[in-house]
Amino acid sequence: MPGQSVTVRKLDAEGRFVIAYEGVVGEWLPDGVRVDAVWTRPPLPLGYTTFEPGDRFIEWYYTDRWYSFIEIHSGETGTLKGWYCNVATPATIETSPTGEVTISYRDLYLDLWVAPDGTTLTLDEDEFADAPLDVEMRERAHAGMAALLALIERRDPPFQRMA
Repeated sequence: MPGQSVTVRKLDAEGRFVIAYEGVVGEWLPDGVRVDAVWTRPPLPLGYTTFEPGDRFIEWYYTDRWYSFIEIHSGETGTLKGWYCNVATPATIETSPTGEVTISYRDLYLDLWVAPDGTTLTLDEDEFADAPLDVEMRERAHAGMAALLALIERRDPPFQRMA
């Protein structure tokens, strides 16, 4: 149900817990869920953008795709900052008997930043190269990145908002 609380759990590539945060279900999708969340941590300067307290995150997690993405808007102005795309295992979405929703995914280190003008920046290639991933996981990660780049090239949602 939209508006329902959700916990997003990021795991590392080996399945170890990294971080969790709260959001709300924005929309249930046939193959996943859209989550609405707010950045509540201190400012995080990344070089290509800064995540700031109050920034609004619209996040898409899929149970059958090797990526997820986050559309980031300024909390102050609502201006689109860009999209942070994670190459990751398909999400696991679980609902407890009490109705609590948890989304978990394993981050495969390889990420992509997409600026509002469509410029892309591949991130964490060194971490990916050094990660203890087997051949199959590396192939799936590369396929996930290729699928993301194809979405961007075609300007499929949510990338239709690019300038």
